[in-house]
Amino acid sequence: MKQDKSQNKRTEGDINKTEARKEWYANITDTKTLKLLQEDARYFFHQALSTPCLDVLDNCNGPYIENITGKKYLDFHGNNVHQLGFSHPKLVQRLTEQLQGLTFSTRRYTNEPAIRFAEKLTSLLPSDLNRVLMTPNGSSATGIALKLARAITGKFKVVSFWDSFHGASLDAISVGGEAVFREYMGPMMPGVERIPPPVTYRGIFEGNESKCLEHLEYVFAKEGDIGAFIAETVRNTDVQLPSVEFWQEARALCDKYGVVLILDEIPIALGRTGKMFAFEHYGIEPDILCLGKGLGGGIFPQAAIVTRDRYNNFSDISLGHYTHEKSPLGAMAALTTLEIIEEEKILHKIAGDSLTMCTAMTILKDKYDLIGDVRGRGLLWGIELVTNRDTKEKAIHQAEQVMYECLHNELSFKVSAGNVLQLAPALTISRKELKDAIQILDNALYRVSN
Repeated sequence: MKQDKSQNKRTEGDINKTEARKEWYANITDTKTLKLLQEDARYFFHQALSTPCLDVLDNCNGPYIENITGKKYLDFHGNNVHQLGFSHPKLVQRLTEQLQGLTFSTRRYTNEPAIRFAEKLTSLLPSDLNRVLMTPNGSSATGIALKLARAITGKFKVVSFWDSFHGASLDAISVGGEAVFREYMGPMMPGVERIPPPVTYRGIFEGNESKCLEHLEYVFAKEGDIGAFIAETVRNTDVQLPSVEFWQEARALCDKYGVVLILDEIPIALGRTGKMFAFEHYGIEPDILCLGKGLGGGIFPQAAIVTRDRYNNFSDISLGHYTHEKSPLGAMAALTTLEIIEEEKILHKIAGDSLTMCTAMTILKDKYDLIGDVRGRGLLWGIELVTNRDTKEKAIHQAEQVMYECLHNELSFKVSAGNVLQLAPALTISRKELKDAIQILDNALYRVSN
C-alpha cells in the first residue's frame, strides 16, 4: 500500500490548500479584503502553515483579533504569544515610554531594562538557574541551548522526540521531528537521535511511559556520548502531558549519564499550564530552559535561555552573539509581562479557568462520539477527533469542518496533527468569553456530527 506522506505534514498546524479553504474564500465578499489577500499572495513567499492567509486583520485587543470589516474572532491560537492578551494597556504604556528614551543597546554596553528583566526572571526560578542570554526569537534560543550543551559536555550528540517542534531554523529543525519543516532540508545537523514520544492516546508507547523511558536509557547507554536531551516539557501542538513519574525518571537518567536536560517551554511557559513554568508541575529542574513567544507580551519578539551558575565559564566564545541581544524594548516588554502576570494574579485565575475547561471538555466528549480524547491543563487543551473510537482513525475532514464552522462564528484556533483541535486562549480571557467560545465549539461539533 502506498503511504500517504501528506499526513506527516499535518503535525504542527492546519493545511492551507484544501477544498474547505477554497469554500472559505468563496464566502469572502468584501472587496478590500479580497484585494489585500491577493496582494499578500503576490508579494510574500508562499510556505506551509502561513499562506494563503485566512483574513486581513486591522486590530487586536484582549482575547480578540479583528478584521478590516469589523468582525472579531476570539483567538484561541495567537501563535502562543498572547498570555496577556493583545495590546495590554500597561505593556503599551511601558513600551511607549521606552521608545522616548533608549531604543537600542549597542553590543558591549548594557542597559537597565535588560538587567532588571534578567534579575526578575531569575528570581522566579529555583536553585542556581541564574544566568540569562537574551535573543530575539525562540529558534535562536534553541540554537544557543544546543551550543551551550556542546560546550558544557564536549559532546555533540542530542536526543529528542519525533513530532517535537523546537523552532524553524536549520539547527532547530535538525533536533525537531516534523516533516513539514524537514523536507528538502537534508543533510541536517549530525548526531541527533530521535525516539517516539510518550503519549497517552495512540502512538508506539501509548499509555506505557515506562517503555519510552526504557528506550531513552537504551539510547543513552548505547551511544555513550550523548550531550543533551531536548524536549518540550508539555507538548504544545497536540497537547501531550507526560506524568510526574516520567519527567522525574527522565531527569534522573540525564543525571546518571551526564546528559544536559534542555526544556523547551517557548510556547507553554508564563502561565499557560497554570504554573509560571511547566516544569514546576513535575518537581524537576532543567539545566537549560528556553523561553520565548509570550515573553514579549504579544507585542515585541523576545526570547531567552536561562542556565545554571556553574555553566557560566565560557566567556571566550560567543553563544548568543545577536544584534538585538539586550534590546531595551524587548527587555521592557519581558519585564512588564512578568510583572503583569504577578500583579493581576493570572496564575490564580487560571486555576478556576482550568476547572471550567476540564468540565466543559468532559461534557463535550460524553456528548459527541466524534471526540476520541481530550487532554489539557491550565488554558492549553486538545480535543482529538476520530471517526471511530475503537479504531481511533483520525477524523481529519471533520476536524477541518469544525474549524471553519467556528471561524464563521468568530472563534479561531488551529488544527494540529490533522485531527486535534488545539485551544489556547489569552490567559486574561473572561469566564464569560471562555464559555461563549465553548458554546461556539459545541454548536460546530453538533453540526458536523449531524
